[in-house]
Amino acid sequence: MVTRKDGLSVDHIPFPMPEGRSVLRQNWKKLTFMHWSVEPEVLQRHLPAGLDLDLHEGKAYVGCIPFVMEKVRPAGLPSVPGISTFGEFNIRTYVTKNGVPGVFFLTLDAQSRVTCFYANRRYGLAYRHAKASVKGTLEAGYAWSSTRTKGGVGLEGSAVKTSEVRQAEIGSLEYFLFERYSLYTAHKGRLRHGYTHHVKWWYADATVDVVRNTLVESYHLGIEDATQPELVHISEGVEVVTWHLLPLEDEAHD
Repeated sequence: MVTRKDGLSVDHIPFPMPEGRSVLRQNWKKLTFMHWSVEPEVLQRHLPAGLDLDLHEGKAYVGCIPFVMEKVRPAGLPSVPGISTFGEFNIRTYVTKNGVPGVFFLTLDAQSRVTCFYANRRYGLAYRHAKASVKGTLEAGYAWSSTRTKGGVGLEGSAVKTSEVRQAEIGSLEYFLFERYSLYTAHKGRLRHGYTHHVKWWYADATVDVVRNTLVESYHLGIEDATQPELVHISEGVEVVTWHLLPLEDEAHD
């Protein structure tokens, strides 16, 4: 096992992590992963110039992930009760730049007004305020509900696991979808890239009962039925370390 001076194990990550000090700690908990295959040209229209879709066996995928963002805090500081933990529902797709795979978020609907304000203005992340909650356990299942403050689109439903937990094998579709350790965004006309560290995902297959998914429907991705994802998985979650989202040209000289 390869372990750095900061205690992070990195032998499962296919590219180098930054050597500098991380800026945020957080936990991603109670996750449901719903995925659909989408025509690449449809998704490409949602990406900023210069960012390429990452394909698995010629297919592009979009994911809708309701979860709990838990104990978000600056590295070295404690979390703040009532502020640092909140529901978040994101829509993401899979991209690559300069050989480094990552994710790109079409939206991040979240309960935290602080996060929505700061992350949008500082990094260009597409945060939108919503009333969002996720409840339950891995064994009993998760129930989730969100409604965006402006416009009212949202997601409501539940998920129950149908298999034992496992980790993805290299080359599998699950590996392609889960084992992502960076993200991209565009802000003020510049592409930005940031790194995220966590252990390899443990996940289970699942089924969902989706009552409402106007969140995904609102992006007009050509999905025939947004209440019927092609793939469903759930996970108890991971502890996460993140670094600054840097402009790509600055990162190249960092």
